[in-house]
Amino acid sequence: MKIAIVGTGYVGLVTATCLAEVGLNLICLDVDKNKIEKLKKGISPIYEPGLEEMLQRNIEKGRLLFSTSLAEIMPEVDVVFSAVGTPPDEDGSADLKYVLDVAKTIGENIKKYALIITKSTVPVGTAKLVRDTIQSELDKRGVQIEFDVASNPEFLKEGDAISDFMKPDRIVCGVNSTKAQEILEKIYAPFVLNGHPIIFTDIASAEMIKYAANAMLATRISFMNDMANLCEIVGADVNMVRKGIGSDSRIGGKFLHAGTGYGGSCLPKDVKALIKTADKYGYSLEVLKSVENVNNRQKSVLFNKLNRYYQGNLKGKRIALLGLAFKPNTDDMREAPALTIIEKLQEAGCSIYAYDPVAMDESKRKIGVSVHYCKDLYETLENADAMVLVTEWTEFRILDLKRVKTLMKNAVVFDGRNIYNYQEMKTNGIDYFCIGKKIK
Repeated sequence: MKIAIVGTGYVGLVTATCLAEVGLNLICLDVDKNKIEKLKKGISPIYEPGLEEMLQRNIEKGRLLFSTSLAEIMPEVDVVFSAVGTPPDEDGSADLKYVLDVAKTIGENIKKYALIITKSTVPVGTAKLVRDTIQSELDKRGVQIEFDVASNPEFLKEGDAISDFMKPDRIVCGVNSTKAQEILEKIYAPFVLNGHPIIFTDIASAEMIKYAANAMLATRISFMNDMANLCEIVGADVNMVRKGIGSDSRIGGKFLHAGTGYGGSCLPKDVKALIKTADKYGYSLEVLKSVENVNNRQKSVLFNKLNRYYQGNLKGKRIALLGLAFKPNTDDMREAPALTIIEKLQEAGCSIYAYDPVAMDESKRKIGVSVHYCKDLYETLENADAMVLVTEWTEFRILDLKRVKTLMKNAVVFDGRNIYNYQEMKTNGIDYFCIGKKIK
């Protein structure tokens, strides 16, 4: 079975590498020639723990090849995974330009039966557009070639993607033919040996499952952040509230941690896209619109606390910012809360000294050098008027508090992830503020 994966971004590259790891032979395609040349050398364009080592191993074994031309290889391919980007359009809906470009190229060059699998996160109805695009090109060529279209959404957490792919909670496949189902069963057979289920659905349901899953996760995050803000007002402790409701088997404890809001490449984009899909069909998703509003507001919560602490007088303050990525174990800064905080701090006239274990190069690419980048967390604290923790990297979890007190000009910590102990801070003479608990 010859398999092609179009798109070597996060989803495409992880999918290709993990499929190669179980013995399948794949060719990965991307229009970015520079990226393809680096991949041929085993250099990953993204940071994901364990990915580059697995990538290099499978390149050496000859199971992973790379190319820039889908047209050249399409006549020999049996399966195509389409994993190209679906960035938000100006109105927040998913831009399907790249998905349909892939479909057009397939239609122009297909010579025998192939299964076309959409791996990208796409709105309901995209599979029909893909099928229609391919068929239109076949009609132009005046040929009749059998093909199937399927939906196989990904459920990968950045920072833990290898484990998620190799040991999935579930594999969702939307199909409309027995042949397509049999091919997908064969591809994923190594991943269900330990009882992980493949869930086969109609295609529209598979497309919806991905959006619904991310929308539910976003809802839990925004709900808990709303509860955290109320806890501060009424004098409750959101950590105790989380434990209390998380122990209910109907609710569970995951995605109930209060913080500075969700970010990344999935939740913000998918919530917006699902809202727009509903609007298109004349239905308003009021819960998700509120989820989005709460999240946008939550990204400013640390700045607001800092601003109140200094009574609105932040001009000239030196702020130590710990964490730039939207979550630990990734360099992804898309929709990261740190971006909102940096913008507000700069507008207030602060100088920002930042450190992140892996995302500083990405930050320089995204926002330039208006931020001072430091070699470690303690360098950021030198003469700082406040420390703001945004991303809960493991190396930030235990601080030398005596050193923190000595280094900082004014020892005050704003903890956006609730990872520190108030009593320890107080004992060491450090003012401390967190999310969802009123500090007296």
